Amino acid sequence: MSFHEIRFPPKLSFGSVGGPERRTEVVTLASGHEERNTPWAQSRRRYDAGVGLRSLDDIEALVAFFEARRGRLHGFRWKDWSDFKSCRPSRAPSATDQLIGHGDGTRVTFQLVKCYRSGEAAYERPIAKPVAGTVRLAVQGDALREGVDYEVDVTTGMVALVRAPSEGMQITAGFEFDVPVRFDTDAIQTGVASFRAGDLPTVPVVEVRV
Repeated sequence: MSFHEIRFPPKLSFGSVGGPERRTEVVTLASGHEERNTPWAQSRRRYDAGVGLRSLDDIEALVAFFEARRGRLHGFRWKDWSDFKSCRPSRAPSATDQLIGHGDGTRVTFQLVKCYRSGEAAYERPIAKPVAGTVRLAVQGDALREGVDYEVDVTTGMVALVRAPSEGMQITAGFEFDVPVRFDTDAIQTGVASFRAGDLPTVPVVEVRV
């Protein structure tokens, strides 16, 4: 799959609407009870990029970005302003935000993840597009230095430690991240008169698996 490591203009995505989508198959039995199942292990996010447009200059920037991606052909990065940190939105990421693995004495690579927890239930979301320069790592609470103690692949979300943590040691991380997406349309329709009248174009964007 072709993917461009470029972020959709953040000022345009700031006013967008969207969020996670799940696919659940529900079968209602003769007794009235239900059987529910899902074919998706991971959620998928959808957004509308048209809602964030504020001026004709914004439309020009959107069309330029759309054309450079060839519509639905190439994926790109998207900043979800409601969920782009390893911590709460009001805080700054720290090296102890998310548990990403335990040492076994030999393993040196770990996938960045973000855990969503409510009560006893939890969901671990793989983070494939961390923002360069924002990833902080710690082993058993001791902060590490990027470029000295570990390296980050910002195209996959994999981190590689120089030395393997000992058995049972906790590896934690903090970071900012983008969502890998693509346009979910091959056409953008807008007009100056309609835009000035408040008629915003619908520009669907959908998360892609990478």
